[in-house]
Amino acid sequence: MRAIVIKQYGGPEVLSIEERPDPSPRLGHVLIEVKAFGVNRAEMHMREGKWPEATEISGIECVGTVRADPDGRFVPGQKVVAFMGGMGRKINGSYAELTSVPASNVVAVNTDLTWEQLAAIPESYATAWAALFGNLDLESGQTLVVRGATSALGRAAVDIAAHAGVRVIATTRNPARAPSLEALGAKEVLLEAPDLPQRARDLHPDGVDAVLELLGNSTVIGSLTMARRHGRLCLAGFLGGTDPINGFMPVAQMPSGVHFSFFGSFMFGAPAFPTAEIPMQLIVDRVEHGQYKAMAARVFRFEEIREAHRLMETDSANGKIVVRL
Repeated sequence: MRAIVIKQYGGPEVLSIEERPDPSPRLGHVLIEVKAFGVNRAEMHMREGKWPEATEISGIECVGTVRADPDGRFVPGQKVVAFMGGMGRKINGSYAELTSVPASNVVAVNTDLTWEQLAAIPESYATAWAALFGNLDLESGQTLVVRGATSALGRAAVDIAAHAGVRVIATTRNPARAPSLEALGAKEVLLEAPDLPQRARDLHPDGVDAVLELLGNSTVIGSLTMARRHGRLCLAGFLGGTDPINGFMPVAQMPSGVHFSFFGSFMFGAPAFPTAEIPMQLIVDRVEHGQYKAMAARVFRFEEIREAHRLMETDSANGKIVVRL
């Protein structure tokens, strides 16, 4: 099979296409013929050597058809999505024509969406769903701030939350992207700046119900101050980098009564975070019927993986980057 491999850490130029042996079917795993996959910031960090774990073949999600399942859970030719389960971290991932994924992280779907459309959904929409309805426990009528809303995960969160009747405040560094966030259902769009938490408080003096923090450690302390008493903040992204919070002193910097949690999508498939908790077929159906607006911002060929990663580095995609085989 052809695979995109990382032979040394570095920029997009270290990604190369080489022949590798086909994975063999094995118990507990599903062998998938990859049709398309999303490109994620985590894979950029893996390529750069900034992630704790990384395999030669990257890729944390894909869509495709079943080649083989020794356990008989899936049938050959069945359409599936797969995400996480150690892909790209502990086991070779989806940057290949074939990938072997733990059955716990493979979900069958019925859909007429194109492979490109389907590939824009799995990791982003599953993570957004888990953060919004798990960590943040959102309900219709509440107010949510999504920081980093023009990322693929941010757009998915705005999309899902607005459909659920949540009042969404989206943030972006680029004012030209405000209309696309409003089209997803954001009621307010605020420009990112150091004084954003205070501006949010000026608009909502009692604080908001929830904050989905995707910029990461660089802004999380300010984001905590936007939440009301008994409000919630979920840290689920690191668009601003993975450097730790230096000198963090909760007693001085955390408002009393605000619930702070983290969601890492790498937990999907673990016993405590089964993929069955994510209604993937419902999400796919809503995309197919136009209720959710998931779509690929840019589609690249397999041979254009370096260009896809260069676009990821510029933060200018304004949505999900997809590679089609």
